[in-house]
Formats: sequence, structure tokens, C-alpha cells
Amino acid sequence: MDALTATLKIAASGLGAQSERLRVVSENLANAQSTGTAPGSDPYRRKTISFISELDGTSGGSTVEVNSIDRDPSDFPVEYQPGNEAADDKGYVKMPNVNVLLEMADMTEANRSYEANLQVIKQARDLISMTIDLMRNQ
Repeated sequence: MDALTATLKIAASGLGAQSERLRVVSENLANAQSTGTAPGSDPYRRKTISFISELDGTSGGSTVEVNSIDRDPSDFPVEYQPGNEAADDKGYVKMPNVNVLLEMADMTEANRSYEANLQVIKQARDLISMTIDLMRNQ
């Protein structure tokens, strides 16, 4: 496998991984205020994503894949909301363990990584196109 094709394969794996990361972050943000439906019930639990680097035997490069999507085991914060349907007998509601600032920072990082991989693909595509043009002109 030539270097440009290997570059495309590696960058494409990065695009897929960051796309999945953005999906998980978006789901966390969408449920940042999702409480339980019954008194004392658990709210939405934040999801986390982890990646694994795999050696690609054909290209000799390392690709990235999603290793797992898990639930964050941290405790739920509680807020005093006596009118909420999920409030316990003392008026406290378990809130999701989603930190919106952390999720926004994670989204920004994933977006920038996605864009960087996209630029690599565009550059490799341009180089392949230029190589084909050079071969035609000979």
C-alpha cells in the first residue's frame, strides 16, 4: 500500500472516531437536565468514550477505533426542587452527572480533531490528483 493511501486510511479512521465522540458529547448535552420520572429515581448518566490504537498490517500505520462507550460512575448532584416529579420526600432531585462546560470543551476538541483529519484527507486527495495529472502529461 502506498503512503498516500495509508494516509487516507489513517485519517478516515480518525474521522470516524471523532464523529462518534461528537455523537456521545451531543447526547450528554441533550440530556444535561434529564431527571428521573419517579421520586428517587436516577437521572441520565453521562456517557464516556474511549479509543484504542490498532496497527494496520497492510499500511504499517496505526488507526484509531472506538474501544468502548461506558457510563460515568460519578455521583449525581442533588438540587432542592420540591415541585419536581422526581423529588424525594425531602424535595431533593438527583440531577444528571453532566458538566456542560466539560462537554463543550470536549466537543470543541473533537471538532478540531475532526477538521484536522479532514484537512489531511483533502491534502492527500490533492496530491493524488496532482500525481495523476503529472502522469497524463508525460
